Amino acid sequence: MRLSRLLLSAMAALGPHATAFAATPTTAVTVYRGDDETLYAGDGGGPLRSGYAVVRETRRLALASGAQTQVVDDLPAFVDAEALIFDPGAKATVLSRRMLAFGRSSAATLAGLIGHNANVVGEGGQLIASGTVLRADETGLLVRGDDGTDQVVRHYAALRTHTTLATGARLELRLDAAQAGVVDAVMSYPTAGLGWRASYTAVLQPGDACRLRLDAQAGIANRSGRDWRAVKLTLIAGAPRIDENGGPRPMLKSTMAAPASAAMDALPRQAPLDDYRSYTLPAPVTLADGSLTQVPLYAPHTLACERTTLYEIGNTWSPPRPVIAADFGATGSGTVTGRLAFTAFDSLPAGKLRVLADDAEGTPQFIGEGRVDDTPKGARVDLPLGTVFDLRAQHERTAFELDRSSRSLDEGFRVTLHHAGATPRMVTVRVHPDRWRQWTLASASLKPARQTPDLLEFRLAVPAGGATTLDYAIRYTWPAELQPQ
Repeated sequence: MRLSRLLLSAMAALGPHATAFAATPTTAVTVYRGDDETLYAGDGGGPLRSGYAVVRETRRLALASGAQTQVVDDLPAFVDAEALIFDPGAKATVLSRRMLAFGRSSAATLAGLIGHNANVVGEGGQLIASGTVLRADETGLLVRGDDGTDQVVRHYAALRTHTTLATGARLELRLDAAQAGVVDAVMSYPTAGLGWRASYTAVLQPGDACRLRLDAQAGIANRSGRDWRAVKLTLIAGAPRIDENGGPRPMLKSTMAAPASAAMDALPRQAPLDDYRSYTLPAPVTLADGSLTQVPLYAPHTLACERTTLYEIGNTWSPPRPVIAADFGATGSGTVTGRLAFTAFDSLPAGKLRVLADDAEGTPQFIGEGRVDDTPKGARVDLPLGTVFDLRAQHERTAFELDRSSRSLDEGFRVTLHHAGATPRMVTVRVHPDRWRQWTLASASLKPARQTPDLLEFRLAVPAGGATTLDYAIRYTWPAELQPQ
């Protein structure tokens, strides 16, 4: 009988059971930003080795006097065993420890039954064997009955047991205690399968002026192979370097929370953390395995914004030598994109921003989305929303003259904007002179609204149901040592 079927039968026989360790009030989880889309996919898959978090929790051990073995179950599927810290206090000494992984395969999960009592059931529902499981692998089971008799079972349908099957990792400890007693051992370890990212929703407000209502949430993904119940949760914004073979080492030092005002009780407490920023949630949070949990990051804010309609020409890179080919930057048509910009009211962690606008019936509808990078307070957020439906652009070369003797090139263009909509539009035409970094604007039918060493911007009013043109010419020059062949 295939092992996968055996395991399925065993799990079905067990019925509903809790797989999460009941967190103590001191259990704390620090989750770092994770950009891996598989963390947030919600496809019902198993644990992922993606994402990064540091866990600090307390486990209660009943110690006997002398040398002994203690087991800590229900750890997440992926634990950095080398970075784990286990502190039983002054009452016991850790002699050795071993990390075992369960829940990543059928064989590993069955191995978790070794040492526990189980009933072995045949295809017809009959009881085949009962007792302590001594061995469980692909070859079958070895079960010791209550009378001390060992029985080898090679074909069976199901295992029934009151033991909760391990679904993550297990820590086996060899301890030495001076005397018997109960101790609360503190442990800390890095783990995978946890990550978070910011999620923003901007709803454009009615009226002539551009204003938006910004809602900020933190989306916390749990694909660790374990539930986390009522834990103290801290989110880290920024991008600390995490080595592939293990990240920052955990610390057992605790910190006290600063008092918060009554108005801010429902929001995370924000604080700097070296070069990064932390958000500590105000109340315990439960993260079910395989779930995506959202919590408020900031209170909603209504902000002034700016809408831009943009047609962009050229590349933002600069070539190492002047480009003199006549067909470079060929004539063509292009799309006009809409953009949205606003000033960050506070430090905004990286995440996705979805933008909504009211339709003719006043119902908010999706009009575009983009990524917000880590943005400090007071900095500008500027992102594209999509292609403007009623606007089209045509870009054609009108002049080209290369003069090798004077090491110069003159090039002229005409931009034509066509507008089929019923409302006049203001369009920004952004030109990147990309043949060479040394250039001047030779002429233009409209004064530039902005000019920098690597771009020109013109603002064109386009009438409803009409068209507007822009003519401009650029002269490139270069030194003798860079004369193209």
